[in-house]
Amino acid sequence: MQVTLENEKDNVVKLDITVPAKDAADAYNNAVQRISQYVNIDGFRKGKAPRELVERQVGVERIKQEALEGMMPRLLSQAIDENKLDVITQPYITSYNFNVGEDLKVTAKVETRPEVTLGQYKDLELKVEDSPVDPEALNKALENLRNQHAEIKIITDRKTTDKDLVKIDFDGYVNGEKIKGGEGKNYPLDLGNSTFIPGFAEQLVGKNVGEEFDIDVTFPEDYHDDNLKGQKAVFKIKINEINEKVLPELNDEFVAKVGPFKTVDDLKSDIQKYLDESRENANKSNSENEIFKAAIANASVEIPQAMIDREAQSLLAEYKNRLAAQGISWEMVVKAQGDEELTKNLNEDAKTRIKNSLVIDKIAKVENINLDRADLDKKFAELSAAYRISQQDLYKQISKNPEILSSLSQQAMNDKVREFLLSNNKVEIVPPKKDKVEEK
Repeated sequence: MQVTLENEKDNVVKLDITVPAKDAADAYNNAVQRISQYVNIDGFRKGKAPRELVERQVGVERIKQEALEGMMPRLLSQAIDENKLDVITQPYITSYNFNVGEDLKVTAKVETRPEVTLGQYKDLELKVEDSPVDPEALNKALENLRNQHAEIKIITDRKTTDKDLVKIDFDGYVNGEKIKGGEGKNYPLDLGNSTFIPGFAEQLVGKNVGEEFDIDVTFPEDYHDDNLKGQKAVFKIKINEINEKVLPELNDEFVAKVGPFKTVDDLKSDIQKYLDESRENANKSNSENEIFKAAIANASVEIPQAMIDREAQSLLAEYKNRLAAQGISWEMVVKAQGDEELTKNLNEDAKTRIKNSLVIDKIAKVENINLDRADLDKKFAELSAAYRISQQDLYKQISKNPEILSSLSQQAMNDKVREFLLSNNKVEIVPPKKDKVEEK
């Protein structure tokens, strides 16, 4: 086999392949034999009919197609390996000249990986803002723990407060018309943490059990239902039940019930340890991100439009699946954001994802960073824990879908390269800007 390469635009390589006449004839005869196994030819058992009759029955072109399908995957793979082509798509045949008894001429094309020019990615000196722990985080954690173990006490001798839990009947109207889906019976509502329309829960404070009354509210301008945006509404309310949270006292007896702690100080130490570790992990993650962003920014690569288009289509499919899982239609998103803007954003995201992947692979190649079984096992364990399935079941699913393994391998390589970058660059953790501190 002889192969001649020609570089075309957009990282496409054309391969002109010449297959010797004997090899081509052998492939043709093998195709005849395979086809004869499943065609019915009068007077002959399957697989025993002469070549001429098989050709007459199915046609010479069909046999040539079978011959090409039988031999070309191997020959194309050989051509790619021998010429050390770093391909990112499957090769495809664009033309061929196949006459039995003559050399077979085949032209195929394949897209190769764009060449990445790395800039500085080691010995960088960067500053990353600290992720300090909220001074009230410990107290908030303790309060949350008390709330989780609170007792609910039914109240009958006082009016509602903004800290109560209530059960209500409600019925909503706009312009005298009943709101579709705007009603509920014995609906539980936390008056201190309500996600209802602004002003709804506040008007339920100061009411008695059994009291019936109307409240006036206005739907937000960004409300998800176009028919209700900015509309004034009246809700008829009835208070069915008032409940009060009774928080347990924070003492040694309480903490012994909620965990392996003997004293309140033990619990506080455990929470503080978690908060400190969270801060450390956040700083590490932010450092990795900043180093990675710098390495990406310093690298250059020309990405073919065809590659961007494929990645954008993949992103679009992922996006639609996420929306469907949330009960949101693609048409709703297009209406809200505009088709042109969505297409632009998808293309930009596709470019970013492709460049990130290409730069990661290039650094791994230059620095001889390779994956081993432990790296993949770690990813398997993470995926198994995330989806709460056994690793054995996970292996079975991956064996049926090689794309999952490819994705996990890319993630594992991503992690390994980011760890390499963190170890080979200098990051100074600096105090956050004053305005960020104040926001906390």
